[in-house]
Amino acid sequence: MELLIITVVLGLISFFVPRNSIKLFGLAGSFVSAAIAIIHLINFETGSYVSIFETTEMPFGLTFQIGYDGLGLMMIALTNLIVPIIILSNYNNSATSENRVFHALVFFMQFGLLGVFTAADGILFYIFWEFTLIPVFLILYWFGKGTNKVLLKFFIYTLIGSLGMLLSFIALGLKANSFAYSDLLAVHLPTKEACWIISGFLLAFAIKIPLFPFHTWQPDTYTSAPMSGTMLLSALMLKMALFGMIKWMIPLVPEGVAEIKWLVIILSVIGIIYAAIICIKQQDIKRLFAYASISHLGLIAAGIMVFTKDALVGASVQIVNHSLIAIGLFLVADILESRLKTRELSHMQGTATLAPKFGFWFAIIAFASVSVPFTAGFIGEFTLLKELTEFNFAIGILSATTLVFGAVYTLRAYQLSMFGAPKNESFEDLRWNEILVFILLTIAIVGIGLFPQCIADLVGPSLDKLIIIFNETTTH
Repeated sequence: MELLIITVVLGLISFFVPRNSIKLFGLAGSFVSAAIAIIHLINFETGSYVSIFETTEMPFGLTFQIGYDGLGLMMIALTNLIVPIIILSNYNNSATSENRVFHALVFFMQFGLLGVFTAADGILFYIFWEFTLIPVFLILYWFGKGTNKVLLKFFIYTLIGSLGMLLSFIALGLKANSFAYSDLLAVHLPTKEACWIISGFLLAFAIKIPLFPFHTWQPDTYTSAPMSGTMLLSALMLKMALFGMIKWMIPLVPEGVAEIKWLVIILSVIGIIYAAIICIKQQDIKRLFAYASISHLGLIAAGIMVFTKDALVGASVQIVNHSLIAIGLFLVADILESRLKTRELSHMQGTATLAPKFGFWFAIIAFASVSVPFTAGFIGEFTLLKELTEFNFAIGILSATTLVFGAVYTLRAYQLSMFGAPKNESFEDLRWNEILVFILLTIAIVGIGLFPQCIADLVGPSLDKLIIIFNETTTH
């Protein structure tokens, strides 16, 4: 419970902190929440399935029930460890780092995310899911550069998807006479009903990930958002949908999985290839990284639909890895844009000559992004590709194009921006906070690449339980 309370308290206090102290308060507060998450990780019993910390009965079959299993704790830790890195990345941006409202919104966003990952009741999960939309929308509106059209598109897409999920929860709740997670798991559905219900969940998650062809809101939103907003969206908010697929959609409606599995996998593979091809020709570096995110997330979604132990472990590793890589790439894009006042790759030539430290750390993140050995991406992507190939050879080969395309567009972006004769007279090299962010990201990426078992051990018992539930239903 303290995981949720601390973020609300920090958000409320942020409104009253003096402006000249708010960025120190925001950074210190985020590290407090990170420390609490680390304590939970240390105290968590590997092999434990779930712990319910709070249950309160409410009218109309509702319950305020929160807790976490290993999978949920992984997402909680990811959230609480990524938020301080986002705030640290943003430390020298006076427009947001010295703004009390901005920090309050970030902490409220963190509260909503933690609610999603701890909810053990369907309606509570939906409420927290919707709550996260409010702070991120306000960050985009007040601190971004997007037009009303871009904001409206983002809002409508996410709202429509959320309504589909709500209808699915209501349908399941009426069958179970409860919205508690354990009661929803016990519901058995005819195939036709299951198809309708799982479609509501899929709509919400496909939009949020986003899967092709529900992706059109993402590039415009990412490019118009402030750096911190883009990081919150790509590193954390989109992971709610991947978590939702593993924890909620497939276990709650296993009877409908067979009917949509091929559809989701095919759309994911189309997204992998389509987004990667766009990246190869893209000149706007921030937009390039936005499409790259679509491509990488498509691989994770396809792997989740296979729903084997190895595929889900690979997806879990890649969820963490994608969050770390997204922070690094969008920090690179923001450094280039803020220093050069442009996002066009053709105007960035020779930057490494002017800023060798920046050139070095950009190269580290670029290599991590293309999943070289000893990085988390190498373990995550190759595990997913192995499982997809075993599921269907053609799907595996098509999905593997992400390795080739990813190397092409990432190294192309590096070459065009870093090499050649400098087109600019000067370029400020990395500041202390930016170097620290890159160091932290590199330690995490390489650490998981060398010791992926730490994630496998954490999420393993939870995944085993979900797979048992799925198999028991689908084999009857």
